[in-house]
Amino acid sequence: MTLLIVGATGTLGRQVARRAIDEGHKVRCLVRSPKRAAFLKEWGAELVKGDLCKPQSLTGAMEGVTAVIDAATSRATDSLTIKQVDWDGKVALIQAAKTAGVERFIFFSILDADQYPEVPLMEIKRCTELFLAESGINYTILRLAGFMQGLIGQYGIPILENQPVWVTGNSSPVAYMDTQDIAKFAIRSLSVPETHKQAFPVVGTRPWSAEEIINLCERLTGKEARITKMPINLLRTVRRVIRFFQWGWNVADRLEFTEVLASGKPLNAPMDDVYQLLGLDKEQTTTLESYLQDYFSRIMKKLKELDYEKNKSKQKKEKSKKTPFKQSSKVNSQ
Repeated sequence: MTLLIVGATGTLGRQVARRAIDEGHKVRCLVRSPKRAAFLKEWGAELVKGDLCKPQSLTGAMEGVTAVIDAATSRATDSLTIKQVDWDGKVALIQAAKTAGVERFIFFSILDADQYPEVPLMEIKRCTELFLAESGINYTILRLAGFMQGLIGQYGIPILENQPVWVTGNSSPVAYMDTQDIAKFAIRSLSVPETHKQAFPVVGTRPWSAEEIINLCERLTGKEARITKMPINLLRTVRRVIRFFQWGWNVADRLEFTEVLASGKPLNAPMDDVYQLLGLDKEQTTTLESYLQDYFSRIMKKLKELDYEKNKSKQKKEKSKKTPFKQSSKVNSQ
């Protein structure tokens, strides 16, 4: 197939692109900055410049495309809002795909999006699912819970560096999944007819609470976490305040997602039927324990190497300082 991957420079999108290339598909990536996406070209992908928020740029990108895989989303640091990217942009993308006669459309949504109408990102995902279903395109929706990769910055690095780990009281357990595994599900769904015009959960092997993740990180690193609890009411106040400023709209919308994580409802779903349908082995799915163990093992090894090189360099400097003194003493005695 010829695949157009949108959001290919992101955490998930790059793994989808890598998997698609490895499986022999012709991959085209819609990117805003070809320079920033140079690594995709090195992997073997074709880069085409375009922007979801500029519908006219999507037409050429669709030429000869068999399937679109949409892994794009707005970021808290973007100047564009969630509505502009995740709604207006996705509507334009779906319409462009339909006009071009694209055969398949893979969309990444969020699990239980229909249960949180007050959370902007969740409501937009729900509406996009409906729009896609009514578009007439042969779609597949994969509903995700969370990425393991995001836990590194949230828990791993702060614990290693003895920095505060921020939590909001009792958090909802989340079935995090490695993005490499998510990519596997996405690419496999392209070749399974039973996934046509269907939605499926794609989540990790079990849900984890913030407390459990912190305990796991402490055990794997041998370090104690500095936990700082952020009251949910304080976050709500911050959201209301920054929403008065245009620069804060996107951040405020993102902070609304804390309502999902503080609801107490697990973000999880049964996956046995999905594994069976796609012919994938659950035992080959990365567990959170193995993911973090691998990460910390590599980091601790690197830190030891750096510490060894630092001590070696220090010893060398000390030795070089002592040598001239010995030589001068020998000359004087002569």
